[in-house]
Amino acid sequence: MDTAGEPSLNLAAQRLLRGVDPALGAALLAAAVDVVLVLDAQGVVEDVVGGPNASPIDGSDGWIGRHWLETVTVESRPKVLAMLRDAMLRQPPEVAWRQLNHPAAHGADIPVQYCALPAGERVIAVGRDLRGVALLQQRLVDAQQAMERDYLRLRQSEARYRLLFESVDEAVLVLDAATQEVLEANQAALQLFGDEARRLVGRPLPDAVDAAHRAELGVRLAAARGAGRLDGAEVALPGSSDPVHVSGTLFKGEAGALLLLRLVPPRRVAGAAGALGETALRRVVEGLPDAFVVTDLQGRVLVTNRAFADLVQLPAGEQAQGQSLDRWLGRSAVDLNVLMGSLRQQGVVRLFPTTLRDAFGGSAQVEISAVAVPQGEPPCLGFAIRDVERRLSVDSARPRELARSPGQLAELVGRVPLKDIVDETTCLIERMCIETALQLTRDNRASAAEMLGLSRQSLYVKLRRYGLGDLGGGEPSEPANGS
Repeated sequence: MDTAGEPSLNLAAQRLLRGVDPALGAALLAAAVDVVLVLDAQGVVEDVVGGPNASPIDGSDGWIGRHWLETVTVESRPKVLAMLRDAMLRQPPEVAWRQLNHPAAHGADIPVQYCALPAGERVIAVGRDLRGVALLQQRLVDAQQAMERDYLRLRQSEARYRLLFESVDEAVLVLDAATQEVLEANQAALQLFGDEARRLVGRPLPDAVDAAHRAELGVRLAAARGAGRLDGAEVALPGSSDPVHVSGTLFKGEAGALLLLRLVPPRRVAGAAGALGETALRRVVEGLPDAFVVTDLQGRVLVTNRAFADLVQLPAGEQAQGQSLDRWLGRSAVDLNVLMGSLRQQGVVRLFPTTLRDAFGGSAQVEISAVAVPQGEPPCLGFAIRDVERRLSVDSARPRELARSPGQLAELVGRVPLKDIVDETTCLIERMCIETALQLTRDNRASAAEMLGLSRQSLYVKLRRYGLGDLGGGEPSEPANGS
């Protein structure tokens, strides 16, 4: 068999199709392509045949009798002239495919790949519909653009994360949870480790702490992998006898589970506690039944008492120091912002109603009284937090009395949903209007109903609701004179 290439294939096809019935040849041609055009020597369309499984081309039923040029877009017309010229000159014919675009009445142009072959005094143009290919190409372009947008968002998120990671003044480490190897350390962490900082990244964290704490830290890190968090371990760093408080959280990364660790040096905890004053004062604060918190001017916790740890159900060993108070305080970060804004402007806040969230997703209604001490050493904010959940529960169990002044209504804000406040206010106004109408009409309920724009039946329903008048004996009769 000749392997010279396409000419040999053409000769083989000619020998194979020699003597084939014209009807069979036409069927083979229709099955192999999507559209067949029969053109005269001038390029006028004499017949249009569509493939059995091909989608019809918009407007193709009106091509017969028109020049091939008129069926394509402007930029495709030079290609049509070239194909007609080449088809009439080449002997034997050569297969040369060119893409033409047909205009569509609605939507994008229809791309079709044509090959023009001479057939005596006529030209046969066979075409392959490229709409499926164009659709795949467009999907590929859309997918590529989506990937580029996602990559750009990822780069921007990474830049924001990197900026935040390096700008915080707390020591933060990112560890591989499986190997306990330090993957990332911010500048504060590198300063905390001192001379060991050069070899910190890339080695297991237990190897970077004091030898006496390596085994314990390794066990705690392994336990954190299963528990999902590390609760306030204390380790000593080489060259320092003071322990560092370590807490962390497990999170998922692309390569597996990672640990985000926070390291709080002893000077921040002990120094803040020492700034409070004498031992007696610290004991009083620690023994208070109400929660007590001291933060810096940005809201990061410096000191808490035992009642606060109980109220937020702080896990055993976890330190609240160094964390932002809005982790627990308020229905959202707005509450803390409002509270701190009031402290900056007025210096004192009394009985601020809000909620306190605990470590397990629960919440409790609390009242906060706070004071700002900008001249302290260090400057700080003090918060006294009282749990009023039990008191509100007792109040809600009693028959609810209507608020009778703007001050009473204001006290409900933050404790009762707005819908309930509006409902109570509506009931209050409705009752006052009914009482006034009864007084003006001297208890003539027919006249009172007319004055209020109510039917008598509706008025009696409202009288029963509010316990007004004596309805025990049924609807009273009205005076004959209507007075």
